Amino acid sequence: MKEIVIDIAEDGEIQLETKGFVGKACVEESQFLKDVLGKEIFKRLTPAYYSTIKQKVKKYLQLCG
Repeated sequence: MKEIVIDIAEDGEIQLETKGFVGKACVEESQFLKDVLGKEIFKRLTPAYYSTIKQKVKKYLQLCG
């Protein structure tokens, strides 16, 4: 399930956390909130952001025997 969690601290600092998104979709889907809320001062990308990098699997053919 995809969700965007918004945490508002007592001092007014707002934190966004995306859950269930893969790759750059987390940034794209939360952009509308960042546009409304104002300037972004810090960004920390999770391992899910990088999970769209496809790893090539090499298959080796047996040459002898």
